[in-house]
Amino acid sequence: MLRLGMPVIGVTDVPRAVAFWTAALDLVATEERASETWRTLEHADGSGRALGLLRSASPAEPRPRVHLDLFAGTREEQRSEIERLTRLGARTVDWDSYPPDPDFVVLADPDDNIFCVVDLSHAAEAGARPGD
Repeated sequence: MLRLGMPVIGVTDVPRAVAFWTAALDLVATEERASETWRTLEHADGSGRALGLLRSASPAEPRPRVHLDLFAGTREEQRSEIERLTRLGARTVDWDSYPPDPDFVVLADPDDNIFCVVDLSHAAEAGARPGD
């Protein structure tokens, strides 16, 4: 029987990606299968794998069909986290597909991989699923 392992992000600079994602999500890099081309990141509380980072020569997709949603509990927390992630090396993306009154903000990591920061309180108010 198959089970979902973890999301993997393609990156051009593994150490830079480790620095960004460990700081962004309070993760820790492990030695599990560690190499110049791979790092496994785990939850800092020891609860298991969270994210894989794989060196990739292909460019990041400007409109990926699969991406990460990072959840914030309130609009204030969302704004604060966006500011923190930007200081860590993320950038805001000029996204032309926002719906009216969006609950999410599109960012890119230092390798230009797209991800969203979602305000769950806004999604709940609107009766929508996160990221809809």
